[in-house]
Amino acid sequence: MKYHHHGYVSSDPRIQPPAGVGIDRPEDLPDQVDVLIVGAGPAGMIAAAQLSQFPDIVTRIVERRAGRLEIGLADGMQKRSIETFEAFGFAQQLIAEACQVTETAFWKPDPAQPENIVRVSRVDEDPQNVSEYPHLTVNHARVLDYFAEFMENAPTRMKPDYGYEFVGLTVADEGDHPVTVTLKRSAGDQAGEERVVRARYVLGSDGAHSGVRKAIGQTLRGVSSNHAWGVMDLLADTDFPDIRTKCAIQSESNGNILLIPREGGFLFRAYVDLGDVAPDDGGAIRRTPVEQIIARAQRIFHPYRLDVRHVAWHSVYEVGHRLCDHFDDVPPEQVGRRMPRVFIAGDASHTHSAKAGQGTNASMQDGFNLGWKLGHVLEGRSPAGLLDTYSAERQKVGQSLIDQDLRWATQMAKSSEAFASHADFEQAYLRITEFAQGFMTQYEPSMITLAGSRQALATGYPVGKRFRSAEVMRVADANRLHLGHEARADGRWRIYAFADAARAGEDSPLAALGRWLDESPDSPIRGYTPAGLDENAWFDLKVVYQQDHTAVDIGGVPRAFLPRVGPYKLTDLENVYAALPDLDIFQLRGIDRQGAIVIVRPDQYVAGVLALTATDELAAFLRTFAIRQR
Repeated sequence: MKYHHHGYVSSDPRIQPPAGVGIDRPEDLPDQVDVLIVGAGPAGMIAAAQLSQFPDIVTRIVERRAGRLEIGLADGMQKRSIETFEAFGFAQQLIAEACQVTETAFWKPDPAQPENIVRVSRVDEDPQNVSEYPHLTVNHARVLDYFAEFMENAPTRMKPDYGYEFVGLTVADEGDHPVTVTLKRSAGDQAGEERVVRARYVLGSDGAHSGVRKAIGQTLRGVSSNHAWGVMDLLADTDFPDIRTKCAIQSESNGNILLIPREGGFLFRAYVDLGDVAPDDGGAIRRTPVEQIIARAQRIFHPYRLDVRHVAWHSVYEVGHRLCDHFDDVPPEQVGRRMPRVFIAGDASHTHSAKAGQGTNASMQDGFNLGWKLGHVLEGRSPAGLLDTYSAERQKVGQSLIDQDLRWATQMAKSSEAFASHADFEQAYLRITEFAQGFMTQYEPSMITLAGSRQALATGYPVGKRFRSAEVMRVADANRLHLGHEARADGRWRIYAFADAARAGEDSPLAALGRWLDESPDSPIRGYTPAGLDENAWFDLKVVYQQDHTAVDIGGVPRAFLPRVGPYKLTDLENVYAALPDLDIFQLRGIDRQGAIVIVRPDQYVAGVLALTATDELAAFLRTFAIRQR
C-alpha cells in the first residue's frame, strides 16, 4: 500500500480521497449514468468495485433487495478467487475468518458391512501446488461486504442502490446514453413507483432468471440431468470424525453426500443426493421437506450419529447445465460492425451445479474481465472494440465450465457400484481439481492477448493464463514478498521486465529497454499516458534482476522503473526487485537468462511474452488496444 506521496496521511490509508464523481456524490439514483449494473451479486459487485477506481465514470449498481445479502447461497471460494481478492486488498481478512479446505476425505461402503460407511482415502486439495492461497469456505455475503467496503472507500464513493427491481430496457441506435432502463421501487416508502435511467452501458448480473438477459433476447440453452440434490447449512452434534473436513461420501443404497465444512468452527454444508427425478415430476422434488432431507442424510452417515440442532438455510435443486450463445446484445452476424451496449454476467449467462464450487467464482471472473474494459473505453484509453472481447473470452470459459461441471456432477451422482475400484472416484476428483480452482482459463489471441509471442522466454507464464505469483526481494527495503500480490485492481496494465544477467547500471538489453520506455514517443509512458498524470498512472512498470538484492544498485536502475509520482514528484523506489537465492523466480517460472518482458492485463492475465529487445513488437501491441494520448 502506497500513500503520503500526496501529503501526510494520518487516517486509514485504505480510504482513498474522494475524486471526480465521488465528490458530493448524490444519494439518489441519477437520471443518467455511464454504467448501470443490475444485480448486486458476485459478478455485479466485482465489476462495480473495479469501476469505482475510475473517478470520472458515473457507475451505479441497483439491487432489488432492500439491503445487503445476509445468507449467501454460495460458500466455496476457490484459489483463483483468493488471488483476485488480494488485488482488491481483502484476501488476508477473508482468510482469517473463513474455513480453509486443505484435503478431501473419501468415504464408501464398508466391504465387510456395506450398510456402514468407512473412510478409504484422503487427497490433498492442491497436489500440484498451483497457488500459494488456500481454498476457502465462507458465506459469500461476506465477500459482497468486502467488495462494498472497497468501493465505498474508493475515489467514487460508490455503494449499491438497494430497493430497485429491473422492469425492462431498450437500446437506441444513437445518442450518448442509448440504453433506456425502466426500474421499479421494490422496497421502502416508494415501493411500486417506476424510474427511468439512461445509460451508456448496462451490465445484467441479475441471476439465472435475469430480466436483462430476456430484454436483449438471449436464452440459456442446455439440459437438466434429472437428478436432484438437497442442500443444507447445519449445526449438528455428531460422532462422524471428518465433520470438519471436506468429504465425498458414497453409501450403498441411500445415495451420496458432498460435505463442506464452513467458517466459524461448527457450521457445515451437506449436499444430499435425492436421486433421479421423474420426467413428470412437475417441480414436486423442489418441495421436499427439510426433515426428509435430514433423514436421508442420517441414513447415508450410518453408522455415525447426526443430531441436527439448527438448519441455517436449505434448498432443493435439480442439476442443470445451461449457457447463453453470446454475453452481450450484439447478434453474432453483427459482431465487429455494431458495438455492444448491454452485457450479461454470472448466472444470467451460465448456470450449472453448485458442487464444483464454480458459480460465484466464475461469476466474479466475468465481472473482473468486463469492469476494467468498460473503464478503459469510457476514459478514452481504449477503442470501443475492446468490449467485443468480453463475450468472446467469457462465453468460451462458460462452455468449458459447463463441460467440466457436467462430468463432475455425473461422477457425484453415481452409485458406489458404478466405479471399478475405490481409486476411480478419487482420480475423477483430482482430474477436475485445477479447473475447479480456477486456473485452466486460457484466453485466445485477440487485440489484448498476443499471438505468436516468445513463450519460450518465460514458459511459466503461459500467454492467456493468469499471472502466477512467486516470491522475490524488494530491493529498496529488503522485503521478501510475492510479486503478484503487488498488483492491485486499479485498472493498470503491468509490464514486468525480467532482466538479463548484467548488473544494474551496466549497458545491456535491459538498460536499452529502460531508455526506450523513458524516451520513446511509442512507449506506454510517453505515448499512452496523458501528460500531467503520474508516470505510472496507466502502466505499472516493474523490473526483476537476477542478482541477489545486495548486488542491485538502485542508482543504476533505469529511470523508467523509478517513476515520479504525486504533486511533489517523489521517486517511487518500490518497483525494483531481485531474485531470491533460495527460490529463484527465473528458475521457478522458466524465465530465460537472456531476460524477458511479460505483459499482464488489468485482470491479471498474461497478455504476452517478448524479448527485452522487442520494443517494436511492444509498440505494435500497444497500438492494438490503446489510444495514443500524446
